[in-house]
Amino acid sequence: QELRPKSLDIKQEELGDMVEKEMASTSKAIEDAVRRIEEMMSQARNESSGVKLEVNERILNSCTDLMKAIRLLVTTSTNLQKEIVESGRGAATTQEFYAKNSRWTEGLISASKAVGWGATQLVESADRVVLHTGKYEELIVCSHEIAASTAQLVAASKVKAEKSSRNLARLQECSRNVNEMAANVVASTKSGQEQIEEKDTMDFSGMSLIKLKKEEMETQVKVLELEKRLEGERVRLGELRKQHYVLAGGCDADEDEEARPAPTPRRGILKKPPIAQKP
Repeated sequence: QELRPKSLDIKQEELGDMVEKEMASTSKAIEDAVRRIEEMMSQARNESSGVKLEVNERILNSCTDLMKAIRLLVTTSTNLQKEIVESGRGAATTQEFYAKNSRWTEGLISASKAVGWGATQLVESADRVVLHTGKYEELIVCSHEIAASTAQLVAASKVKAEKSSRNLARLQECSRNVNEMAANVVASTKSGQEQIEEKDTMDFSGMSLIKLKKEEMETQVKVLELEKRLEGERVRLGELRKQHYVLAGGCDADEDEEARPAPTPRRGILKKPPIAQKP
């Protein structure tokens, strides 16, 4: 007991209850999301018309299909977990099984939380888009996050499931369905964005040569500013992902990598060719 890592020093009852509570919480979050989307659909029909209504309905319908796919995924995942516990616990209780396999249990809890959080964020983003106070890009990012969380949940469940398990096969099928529905949300969002957003007309016929030159220089400045900002955001995204990996338990893998001797670098490979300056 003294040698056990402090992070795993959790009471058996608490760990077992956490799994059940988290799965129940995820199911409730998805049910709330479905109900909220139905309310948004009714509100959109009352407050919008024409192209806006068509776009809103298409986006919300795709979000509804995604939520239904996630709900089926969570139900199937719960059934698979029960099967894993029943087949692996032997004479032990359910709480003892979860405590004995605490690392796996923590991964399962984390994956379940991620799925529920992704569903909540998707609905909030859809609500802002329908009200024209949000960005279409938020919906696209949320769809990608849900697909990633689904893969995490399937991977966590697959670790201890029997390869011949029917529930595992169903879970993998549900995962593919979630990915397909998430892709539909992305597609409907992108097409809706193209329909709604007004394109600026590029009529330069009335400009003089000096005016054109001035506009050209100002546009070049904007392009450089945006490129610099994009580069900075990509660096920030990389650091955020690195920290997320460490917090999710990837630090053990990092320690293993540090213990190994670094390979001898080959000459002429590590140097990147100089990037040509833009005109």
